[in-house]
Amino acid sequence: MVNSFIETIKNSDRYDQQIVHIESISKREAQYRELREPLDEPLQDVLTQLGISRLYTHQVSAIEALRDSKHVVIETGTASGKTLCYILPTLETFLNEPYATALYLFPTKALAQDQLRAVRAFAELNPYINISVHAETYDGDTPQYRRRRVRDQSNLIITNPDMLHLGILPHHSRWSRFFRNLRFVVLDEMHIYRGAFGSNVANVMRRLIRICQYYGAEPQFICCSATIANPLELAEKLTGKQMELIDNDGSPKGAKHFVLWNPPYIDEEKSYRRSPTTEAQYLMAKLIEHDIQTITFTRARVIAELVYRYVRDQLEEEAPELVDSIRAYRGGYLPEERREIERLLFSGKLLGVTSTTALELGIDVGALDACLIVGFPGTIASLWQQAGRAGRKSEDSLTVFIAYNDPVEQYLMRHPEYLFG
Repeated sequence: MVNSFIETIKNSDRYDQQIVHIESISKREAQYRELREPLDEPLQDVLTQLGISRLYTHQVSAIEALRDSKHVVIETGTASGKTLCYILPTLETFLNEPYATALYLFPTKALAQDQLRAVRAFAELNPYINISVHAETYDGDTPQYRRRRVRDQSNLIITNPDMLHLGILPHHSRWSRFFRNLRFVVLDEMHIYRGAFGSNVANVMRRLIRICQYYGAEPQFICCSATIANPLELAEKLTGKQMELIDNDGSPKGAKHFVLWNPPYIDEEKSYRRSPTTEAQYLMAKLIEHDIQTITFTRARVIAELVYRYVRDQLEEEAPELVDSIRAYRGGYLPEERREIERLLFSGKLLGVTSTTALELGIDVGALDACLIVGFPGTIASLWQQAGRAGRKSEDSLTVFIAYNDPVEQYLMRHPEYLFG
């Protein structure tokens, strides 16, 4: 599918040697391991209902390290099943310790809501787990009348570092039950916490640890990250704890084809190139016409909207029946609108979506076939995080990085080894 599409593009009238490099990453088979001690029967029952008969190597390594009372940092690829690495130990603890609590921290409210849905869907598959789990989000959208009930009754709180800093830690006496029994703190999408933001989060973690010590608790920290160069160092700086690195990714991956696409010159003497926006429009429309489910990432809301409108215009001329199969997605939309787009994308009813970085993180939108990245997102980690949105199963996938005409991106076009070396 991917190779035939690339050949189709190369043979089109629009093609003008834009492809400067193709990096092909081989398919990888799944690797499994058995736990030293099996999971409790209710958890095994849920996994069976989900069609999971065996756990990947990194999932087993994480669970056993947590059973050994270690703090862990999990660094594996996108859609590798990191969520099970902390959900299973959390629920296992809840089944055996009725008063235990856990705190999950995500950088955005959308991710927190996505995780809440996943936890509840998991728990509802078994009555024993369903009785044991009282999961809630606690953030700026939580109404005042619900906050006391969440505080007093929930054993799994899903929130973000800002709310922990402003809404929970200053009022820790009201949360004494929760902190006294805290067993796990999960810090997901850890690679987001860098620079000044990361420094602030590290200080919030130290306040959290100090308050837990005040109430006699020593929770285990579980940090999860996309592929970065120094996950262990970052996790230890964020938490102040000695961590164990879990990076033996056992999840299957389909072959990935990563294309570097440099728009052609309009005026070579003045170094004017064709707009990356119109290049993205052309590629996305062609992908949709070939029934290839595609996400296009842009660096700004206005660009996401422009690409969306341009693609609709092109489809109206070439394939009018596909006009309604594309949507734009960005932070300015109402939560209900964003959830609807996520649902349609997950179900496969949408063939294309243009997005800002709002969909870069791990919101579950299912398995996509292709990803267009319009402009360098700022870090190589973000580039690979966006690319990981395509090929979330074992099928082949296509990622196209479309460069702007600025020094950094033109350097990357000339030196692909900087991205893939």
